[in-house]
Amino acid sequence: MKSLKSITLYHLMINNEKMIGIKFSSDKLIQGLIKGLPCPKWSQHYNMTYILNTKKNLKIIFNTFNGVVWINYNRFLTNKPVNTHNESIYVEWFRKRKLIPGYRFCPEEYLLKLELKRYANNTVRTYVSFFEMFINHYKEKELNAINESDIRAFLQKLIHKNVSNSYLNQAINAIKFYYEVVLGMPNRFYEIERPRKESKLPTVISKEEVLSIIDNANNLKHRCIIKLLYGSGLRRSELLNLKLVDVDSKRMLIRVKDSKGNKDRYTLLSKTTLEDLRIYYKEWNPREYLFEGQKGGKYSAVSVLKIVKEASVRARTKQTVTPHVLRHSFATHLLESGVDLRQIQVLLGHGSSKTTEIYTHVATNTFKNIKNPLD
Repeated sequence: MKSLKSITLYHLMINNEKMIGIKFSSDKLIQGLIKGLPCPKWSQHYNMTYILNTKKNLKIIFNTFNGVVWINYNRFLTNKPVNTHNESIYVEWFRKRKLIPGYRFCPEEYLLKLELKRYANNTVRTYVSFFEMFINHYKEKELNAINESDIRAFLQKLIHKNVSNSYLNQAINAIKFYYEVVLGMPNRFYEIERPRKESKLPTVISKEEVLSIIDNANNLKHRCIIKLLYGSGLRRSELLNLKLVDVDSKRMLIRVKDSKGNKDRYTLLSKTTLEDLRIYYKEWNPREYLFEGQKGGKYSAVSVLKIVKEASVRARTKQTVTPHVLRHSFATHLLESGVDLRQIQVLLGHGSSKTTEIYTHVATNTFKNIKNPLD
């Protein structure tokens, strides 16, 4: 059977101009068709032919090869959706910073693209921070002149500092965002290597330890916070974003808005938590958010972490306990009590069942029916 003739399109930057790279296996038919393209040139560095990147030239490529040779657009086009949630995006802070002599700030077009695509504020901060770290590593280079080798050298420097895989991936995402989204060249750095994905088991504590942590909370407000983190399986950011109207006491549910992935969901509300919340509301009188700071507005993320850690220290738990450990424990204890994995996925707001399946590796009922070969 004859193999299908094909070409693969790439985004290239040559002499500060956007080019369409055309890669193909040696073939007389393809070579003949290439000669008919507008001013085709050969790049020794990229080992492929290229022409100027314009809409007209892209159409010419399609018309030239369509029906004769298969055109692989996987490295050239993207179909990633734009973020459409309504979170208030704030990038003015980055624009209004005082100029620091010798420091290279993030380009305005980078900030504008983050704003237009409505990236979450945490993502904006992360991307700007990492991209500025990157461009200040290459202060003397024009951004458009930076290539794959430069990016790999920068990433190698980070690896030598023993940064985590997550840290490295965030750096790659911030860099790729500029070249592939801001400059409009999707998948240009497709072949940049990423660290192998780590597969770590979630930290889980027993139900008895959770109850002990709740008992060791400083006050009613702190107890409500810990109860919601565990009893509703909330992320810390989700807890902080809860408003009074999100507590549905009639249906015994908590409504979580704009959670990770910009999704809304409902999760459980326990009876004991509702009882405490009613007393808490009368005593603390929050106005908008369920948990507010002394001057109003959202409660501090750092304060929530401190509340959980200090209560766990007083409870003398063996593990270091964070808000996310309480979320992991919520999911694991549900699984151990026989709740279906799909239902747990919905409660946690996981986009994929594969994410939720990690709890099968730590739930005790996974191992109860397995007979130990030593016994």
